Amino acid sequence: MPLASTRDKHTEVIWGIRDFIHRFNRKPEGMWLPETAVDYETLEVLAEHGVLFTILAPHQAKQVRKLRDNTWIDISSNGFDTSMPYLCQLPSERKIALFFFDHTIANEVAFGNLLENGEKFAERMISAFPMDQRSPKLVSIANDGETYGHHHRFADMALAYAIHMIETNKLAIITNYGEYLEKFPPTHEVKINENTSWSCKHGILRWKENCGCRTFQACLISDPACKNDNRVVSKKYDISRWNQMWRKPLRSAMSWLNEEISKVYEEEGSRYFRYPWQTRDDYVDLIISREDSDVSGFFSERCTINLTPDEITRALMLLEMTKNSLFMMTSCGWFFDEISGIETIQVMMYACRSIQLAKRISGRDFEPSFVGILKEAKSNVPALGNGSDIYNVYVKPAMIDISNIAFYYAVTSLLRECPDKTIINNYSIRCMGYKRVETGVLHLCCGHAVFRSDITYEESDLVFAALHMGEHNFIVGLIPFTNEDAFVEMMENLMNVFSTSDVAGIIYSLGKHFMSNLFSLSHLFSDGRRKVLDSVLDTTLAEIENEYRQIYMRYFPLISSMKKMMISPPKALDYPIGYILNLDIRHCLESDDIDISCLEYKMGEMISGNYLPDKGTLSFVATEAVERMMKRIWEDQTNVSLIENTNQLFTALFPLELSLDLWNCQNHYFRIGSVLYEKMFSMAEEGNKNAVKWLDAFDKLGVFLGVKCS
Repeated sequence: MPLASTRDKHTEVIWGIRDFIHRFNRKPEGMWLPETAVDYETLEVLAEHGVLFTILAPHQAKQVRKLRDNTWIDISSNGFDTSMPYLCQLPSERKIALFFFDHTIANEVAFGNLLENGEKFAERMISAFPMDQRSPKLVSIANDGETYGHHHRFADMALAYAIHMIETNKLAIITNYGEYLEKFPPTHEVKINENTSWSCKHGILRWKENCGCRTFQACLISDPACKNDNRVVSKKYDISRWNQMWRKPLRSAMSWLNEEISKVYEEEGSRYFRYPWQTRDDYVDLIISREDSDVSGFFSERCTINLTPDEITRALMLLEMTKNSLFMMTSCGWFFDEISGIETIQVMMYACRSIQLAKRISGRDFEPSFVGILKEAKSNVPALGNGSDIYNVYVKPAMIDISNIAFYYAVTSLLRECPDKTIINNYSIRCMGYKRVETGVLHLCCGHAVFRSDITYEESDLVFAALHMGEHNFIVGLIPFTNEDAFVEMMENLMNVFSTSDVAGIIYSLGKHFMSNLFSLSHLFSDGRRKVLDSVLDTTLAEIENEYRQIYMRYFPLISSMKKMMISPPKALDYPIGYILNLDIRHCLESDDIDISCLEYKMGEMISGNYLPDKGTLSFVATEAVERMMKRIWEDQTNVSLIENTNQLFTALFPLELSLDLWNCQNHYFRIGSVLYEKMFSMAEEGNKNAVKWLDAFDKLGVFLGVKCS
């Protein structure tokens, strides 16, 4: 926030407040600042909009004194009392309360092993209270939400147990900042260290300079390793040698663009809005709910004229343009180690969208100057070049407009049914006419559809034709719809030429009707290309799977015998057999009613043939299978057969040594046991045979899940 303009600060705070009200039906009392980055102007904006408090790190406090005392005391983070709220008097004479979290415990939670045990976590929190406590004290910590479950697996369970332990043993009172502030108002006043944050030793330089603060982690857009672990960088990169010199030119590019976008917004917005910047503040209401009635009401209250449909589209484009100019300043774009990281790519995408809309609205093209500044941002990966190269390779191809959506719709209609109405990436599509024909590997479609952006209400009435010549070879034509007769004539002509199976003639005919408006798959936005090629490969993979299955059925006994005789089999035969065995086990686990005998048979073949299971895939589908069975048990809790079937599945899976994520199943089991176990135990003692069987099966299931209720 300290790096944002005053106007942008106000908008960000207003949007946060309105979103909170939408979700919780009340005004927020406090607000978390991104990275706890703070200056007095930011605090002024919070206080002006009725925010009562925020939370900072201890080192962000500069001086402290008792209320109505004249002497300020310089403080260090080590000697600072974080157990109470402080009053911060602002230059405007407004006031805001500041809480400071316990930095030591917060670090132990984030970077240590404190979350491995809920009891130790609770004890550590309680230990922060003074032994000779004579007045109310507050112990609080601040961490990323991802800490509890993502960064530390099962940390959410440790947190839940710690809270349970504190409450049941009455070790302390669980509260929140708002309640504590109301009960125990500040008795001391504090001054802050301006332009500081919780995650940079150098204040806020991390978001504009190569200050040395870094994570030694990055998720590169170009790195296949990141598909499996979103914080892994391939070993081929020596990340320790990387620098963050790219941060300064990235900040310069974004700041320059933000100023230019603001000029366009103010100039163009003044044509429609009484108060352009107040209208931007209020735009969050449409971001939250964009029904047609919301849009018409929004503009009728804020515009100087009654807007035509085209003017509404331009007004929405203006607001989306400035929204993206705010989004592109998101702090994580500078936080990590490399400019080609996915977080930085994302903020560049926001910038690209803002540039795209600015050009549509004003005719001004900010892209050349923007990428010119980005050229100074050198990547740590030499092959990726600089920020300009990364923008052109990974950002610009991902941008979407109506013509791209129409292209994608035309291509995908060749691969699956074409619905009358559909939605693709916030675009609504109404198909007005369509015909598809095929012969051999050739497929042709021709159609007329209306494409409408659900965000900006931009609408295009287009005629399209798409030719698929097999594999990745597509030709698509797009032109504006003129009239029904012209569309029908063109469609009949294309269909007649297609009936001759003359590929050259079809392409010539497409060129005649669509002129220069013909495109190949390379012109499609990157995510669309991937989805189209995935669909194309579905057929290919099915054919390969069938061929692999023939190899498996014919050669499995031979290959197994060769392995038993310590003879290395040909890879051309060995791999397909392993692929099919993994596939069959996966299909067994994905079926609604799992055939345990079939699963055991396939696993027996895998083990006897000395084939390796695909542990990543099988662990995932096995987890889903167990979750489905636990859901059935939850719905019919006294059904012994369901519990026994689940135990059989665990027994069958044991030889594969899979890594199952059983968190949801464990919770279901514990809840069932908490309600039923004692009741079933009493019934078993009275001689109820079904209860005896239930207890036996339920206890075995608990062993498999690693949970005990008795």
